[in-house]
Amino acid sequence: MIDWSWQRAQDSLPVLWDGFQITLLATFIGFLIAAVLGLLIAIIRRSAPRWLALPVQAAAEFVRLTPIVVQLLFVYALAPQFTALTIGVTVLGVHYSSYMAEVYRAGIEEVPQGQWEAAHALSLPPRRIWWAVILPQVMRNSLPALGNNAVSMFKDTPYLFTITVVELVTAAQTYGAAHFAYLEAFTLAGAFFLVASYPTSVLIRLLEKRLVY
Repeated sequence: MIDWSWQRAQDSLPVLWDGFQITLLATFIGFLIAAVLGLLIAIIRRSAPRWLALPVQAAAEFVRLTPIVVQLLFVYALAPQFTALTIGVTVLGVHYSSYMAEVYRAGIEEVPQGQWEAAHALSLPPRRIWWAVILPQVMRNSLPALGNNAVSMFKDTPYLFTITVVELVTAAQTYGAAHFAYLEAFTLAGAFFLVASYPTSVLIRLLEKRLVY
């Protein structure tokens, strides 16, 4: 028989809410880091000299192909002068920047070659070509995939427990251990994730259909 208590569930909500705010903060800042750094990586790989583009590509591949838990623990041990949350959001951002770089790269490749040729024919400087001609099209092509990456990052925030960040799942674990209410705490933690991620996924699908059609 399931021993569910609405009272224990209600009592756990303040603790879970505090953890949820940390989860949202880590996702938001991590996404900003990933979006900016990923775009920079994609531009370097597309336009920079080989002596710069190749090492950047190799570094991005290394980050993308190694587990995020290992990266978190490595940086946490290497940089103890920083707070766990600072390390967590930074590692999340850098890790996901390697994925977003691929999204941007695909968006850049979807820009018709004629757009590049027309911009060069007008003798536009490289910076203006990127900002006025290429990037607006890249962002339009990439928005749905970037949104999916944001949702994935949101669901990966529980990995921050490895470096003592008290995000949503860790808050549920802590409350459950203290009050013997694991069922209520983890059920509500899952509900928090569902309520936050499902509407976002629906909006991303609607945006994708709007951009495609």
